[in-house]
Amino acid sequence: MPVSSDRYAYLGPQGSFAEAAARRLPSLVNAELEPHSTVHAAIDAVRSGDVAGAVVPLENSVEGSVNTTLDELIRGEPVLISAELLLPVTFTLMSRPGTELAAVRHVITHPVAEAQCRTWLSKNLPDVPVSLGSSTSAAAEAVATQSASLDGTPYDAAIAAPIAAEHYGLVALADDIGDDHEAMTRFVLLTQAGRPPRATGSDKTSTVAYIRDDHPGALLEILEQFATRGVNLTRIESRPTGNGMGRYCFVVDFEGHVNDARVGEALMGLRRVCAEVRYLGSYPRADGVRPPIGRGMTNDDFRHAAEWLESLRNGS
Repeated sequence: MPVSSDRYAYLGPQGSFAEAAARRLPSLVNAELEPHSTVHAAIDAVRSGDVAGAVVPLENSVEGSVNTTLDELIRGEPVLISAELLLPVTFTLMSRPGTELAAVRHVITHPVAEAQCRTWLSKNLPDVPVSLGSSTSAAAEAVATQSASLDGTPYDAAIAAPIAAEHYGLVALADDIGDDHEAMTRFVLLTQAGRPPRATGSDKTSTVAYIRDDHPGALLEILEQFATRGVNLTRIESRPTGNGMGRYCFVVDFEGHVNDARVGEALMGLRRVCAEVRYLGSYPRADGVRPPIGRGMTNDDFRHAAEWLESLRNGS
C-alpha cells in the first residue's frame, strides 16, 4: 500500500509528551507531524498508509505498560517497531502571561499528572482545587482559552509537558514538579510491516508469543527458547488475546536483532512451540547498551556448528 513518506502521526493533541518524543527522533527531524486523538487512530493511520509512521507511548517507569498500545500490537493488523525513545517525564505548572503563583486558584491536568505531582501541589498549592481533564495538553489549552471550570471561574494554571507552553502561549510558573524526578516514558515509532532497520550491535527485538493451549509449563517452554540460546529478556508481560476468557499471549522484548543467529534460532524455537508468533520488529536500543554475547552464542559459533552438522550428514 502506498505510504505518505513525510507525514507522521503522534498521540495528541498538540503539546503532548508524544509530540515531544517525536520531535526528538532523528529520523523525524524534517517530518510533518500530525496529532491524533487516540492510540488507535494514530496506529490506524499507519495501517491505512495515510502516514509513514506513528509515535505512541509503550511503557512508563511509574505507571507500567500502556495497555491500549499493547492491545493494538497484539490484535490489530501487524505493524513494526522501527525505533524507540526514552523521554524523561517532567511536568510544568504553566499559566497565562502575567499570572503569579500566588494568584492561582484553580488547576487543571490529567489524572496521571495529578498523581505524580501530588506532593508538590500539597506543599505549594495546598488549598487549590485540581480538576482532571482528558490530557495534559488539553489542560494547557483550557488555560490558554480561559475555559471555565464547573464553578464558572476560569482555570488559572495547568500541569503539562513543557512543550505545551510553546503551543498555547503560556509561561512556566514552576518546572519539574513531579514527585519522581527520574520518571521515564518509552515511546516507539511504528511503521508498516517490512524490512527492519539494519543491526547495530545495540539492538532490541519485540515479539508476541501466543501459546498453543493452556498447560503446565507453557510459559517455561517460551522462556527456554531464549535461555538456551543466551538471549536476555528485557521485558515480558501477559495480555488477554481478546478471543475468550483465560486466553493469553506474552509480549516479549529481548536483546539482539533478528539478523543475529542466536535471535533467529530463538524465534524459530518459539514458532515450533507456539500457536503463533508475531514479530514486532528489531530496532536500535534507546539506551545504546551493547550487551555481552556469551560463549558459543556469536554468529560465527552458530555458523561453525551448522557447518559441522552438515559435514556429519554428508559423511565428510
